[in-house]
Amino acid sequence: MSDPASGPKLHRAMGKWDLTGIGVNQVIGGAVFLVPASLALHLGAWSWLAVGVVGLLAMAVALNFAEAGSRFDGTGGPYLYTRAAFGRFVSFEVGWMGWVTRLTSWASIVNGLTDALGYYWPEVRVGSTRLAVMSFVVLSIMAVNLRGIRHSSTVVNVLTIGKLTPLVLFIVMGLPHVSLGALQPAESLTWAAVSATALTLIFAFGGYEVVPVPAGEARDPRRDVPFAMIMTIVIVTIVMTMAQVVALGTLPGLAASKTPLADAAALFMGAGGALLLTVGATVSMAGNNMGAALSGSRILYALAEHGDVPRVFAHIHRRYRTPDVAIAVTCLATLALALSGSFTKLLALSAVARLILYAGTCASVLALRRKSRAPFTIPLGPVVPLVALLVCIAILAGATVEQLTQGGLALIAGAVLYVIARGR
Repeated sequence: MSDPASGPKLHRAMGKWDLTGIGVNQVIGGAVFLVPASLALHLGAWSWLAVGVVGLLAMAVALNFAEAGSRFDGTGGPYLYTRAAFGRFVSFEVGWMGWVTRLTSWASIVNGLTDALGYYWPEVRVGSTRLAVMSFVVLSIMAVNLRGIRHSSTVVNVLTIGKLTPLVLFIVMGLPHVSLGALQPAESLTWAAVSATALTLIFAFGGYEVVPVPAGEARDPRRDVPFAMIMTIVIVTIVMTMAQVVALGTLPGLAASKTPLADAAALFMGAGGALLLTVGATVSMAGNNMGAALSGSRILYALAEHGDVPRVFAHIHRRYRTPDVAIAVTCLATLALALSGSFTKLLALSAVARLILYAGTCASVLALRRKSRAPFTIPLGPVVPLVALLVCIAILAGATVEQLTQGGLALIAGAVLYVIARGR
């Protein structure tokens, strides 16, 4: 086993569109196929406007990732930014929370994938068949990731195209059938309606924070990360807003639908359209699986590369130039969580975890500006970072007691691990 400091280095093989594919893949998951109904229930005709507004708020946060990312060319994303701005302890907590979130979210997606397959193959939802399918999915993804970043990014790109294609067809074929009257709000928007959906919408846009994590495997990360961050939000905002427009304007009973896009597609595309959107949802979850493995393993690698966890996790395969130990540990830990079902007890911390990643990055932008000017600088001075911090506070305000409790416990666990690691 080679010394990470003197052994092989990560292979810089990704371009700006590869990073964009990673971002789009992580944001557009299963939620876009399901949340239109919840949004219509609480917001009615305001829902499509709300999606667009939250897209703008997401851009405010993403611009902070773009500026911070233009300063660094290594692996780690928010972990690197907070390390440079606030030191080892804060950055360790950010990296730790990022890794745990990737494990738990991936474990939930693996379970969701088997549930989706169970619609056509009921046996996959229970017993040994479920275990075998989940193991096959995770171990296959592990094998692809071990083979090299070029293989991984190619698979992510294919799956991203695979999930966007049915959504684009749904939008293009559905727009001529949209009832404009259904898009015109008949009632005033209430604060109760906004608060009921704010957290859902903000997290429907979540996932773009993974874009800068594998920057150490990008050819020109200082230029490509800002491009990918901005393009990711532009693409997903257009797709998610237009999908809400079509669903709202074509499906009268949208608020009560359990499969809103598939039900809407059935009205103007027939049974084939419903099948297409169902397959799209399955492909979408498969893509999220792949992206979670890629980003999660790189977070663990970054922690090890900088000496915050044992250096063995920073080992790089001599032939494939991938962080093989970090990949294997991340995938196997996820599989264990998925099979045991214990991930469900940890999912509530995702709200606090994302808040830490977002707020940490926004605060890092303000702190690092005091040291030097970034290659990519957000206009309007401190306005955008401060607005983005307010968005983070809004997420915290909407968090439940369970989310806050589990987030706090995860931070405490991270602090204990940090003390142990420092005492080695």
